[in-house]
Amino acid sequence: MPEKIKTIDVWMQHPNLEFINHPMFASLRKWMGIERVTEPIPVETTLAVMDQGRVHKGLICAWWGPQGALISNEEVAAIVKRYPERFIGIGSVNLYKPMAAVRETRRCIRDLGFKGIRIVQWFWNLPPTDRLYYPVYAECAALDVPVCLQVGHTGPFCPSEPGRPIPYIDQVALDFPELKIVCGHIGYPWTTEMIAVATKHPNVFIDTSAYTAKRFPNELTAYMRTNGRKKVMFGTNYPMITPAKCLEDLKALQLEEEVQDLFLFNNAERVFKIEP
Repeated sequence: MPEKIKTIDVWMQHPNLEFINHPMFASLRKWMGIERVTEPIPVETTLAVMDQGRVHKGLICAWWGPQGALISNEEVAAIVKRYPERFIGIGSVNLYKPMAAVRETRRCIRDLGFKGIRIVQWFWNLPPTDRLYYPVYAECAALDVPVCLQVGHTGPFCPSEPGRPIPYIDQVALDFPELKIVCGHIGYPWTTEMIAVATKHPNVFIDTSAYTAKRFPNELTAYMRTNGRKKVMFGTNYPMITPAKCLEDLKALQLEEEVQDLFLFNNAERVFKIEP
């Protein structure tokens, strides 16, 4: 790992075969130029990709959907245990069983040491204002950890409606003002709405996962330079995009050093309570 480099990737996955080969990711695999992965991907491959992109810590997430776990909390915990200096766990839970979801949220944070819970709304085809989310929100607020959601359109051929910042993220933030909400994928094509919601609510944040620096909308870059300096965090959505690809045009944004540091690691350290 190169010295004097500090970058935190707040949305990545270490993919197992079930995840990377899932039919819903067919459009993303086509975009990545792969068909089907036949051999398990070693964790060391993910670490090498992080090193290439000069990422020193990755927040790797579990995935749970209506059919069960694609990447289980146990799989994530095992990777974090092997490489505690490089990985931080983000859990996922079964929304269809609210009390079990609350207990699993508590276990992820208290027992496994995870730093948040991720729910991908389009996977459930439920807007984040649905009542099934609310027990998890309440528990995350009580535990003082972020809930990580998706905003904007979907890459997979799934409905994009649950990713709208307005009215959904706005309403959740009104109902749970103490809850930290980290919104991945910048909200495109509703980026202006996402910026408005993040500006309105102190505990709403944006991460840039699934977008390279070259593709950041101008309004997002302007927000990062001004009143959104402490609101935007770096993410990749690896393995869909590598850190090196995401950051190769970062200099072209002409961010001040302080703003760049906030974006690459300081905001993540503060929001997810990560030790420097």
